[in-house]
Amino acid sequence: MEVVQGKADRRNYATALYGATVSKEEFAQLYDRYFQRVFNYICYRINNHYAAEDICSQVFETVIRKYHTYSSEKGNFEVWLFAIVRNAVTDYFRMQNKRRHFSLDSILDRVFPKPSPEELAIRDDNNRVLFEALARLRDKERNIIAMKYGAGLKNSEIAQLLEVSESNIGVVLYRSLRKLHATLEAGGFRNE
Repeated sequence: MEVVQGKADRRNYATALYGATVSKEEFAQLYDRYFQRVFNYICYRINNHYAAEDICSQVFETVIRKYHTYSSEKGNFEVWLFAIVRNAVTDYFRMQNKRRHFSLDSILDRVFPKPSPEELAIRDDNNRVLFEALARLRDKERNIIAMKYGAGLKNSEIAQLLEVSESNIGVVLYRSLRKLHATLEAGGFRNE
């Protein structure tokens, strides 16, 4: 194997091996723009803040390694990125050999200011009820909800990722939210 000496030579070598590479500046922009959405989606799906950080790191490492495979002619960058994210989450579940449900705890901790102990108790009760209701949804329904509300993807982007029609995503999302609402109401949950 050939030893590559200088920085320019290494970049040319990498380009020859992998095609187009992403510069530090481009990567920094991509990371700043998409990190929070990627992290939120992963948190929604796996219910483990620390593992979500690891998976998020793996995703952005994959973006660097696979950037040469992205083609704007084939589709939107967000769709390409979230395909990588979805695959990373799928790999995580495969490695766990058991099914887990996604968590909103880590997201809620960042959204709300420091709550009082009473607010914490109420929120924990509400979250428990919500998690139980979410657990009754099918995996596909939870995945679509996570993509929509965790990652902030549009229905068209979700449809492209899952290779179904946009109207199908809208219908599944509508029915899933209705089912979730009915389950919450049947359990006595009232949003005050």
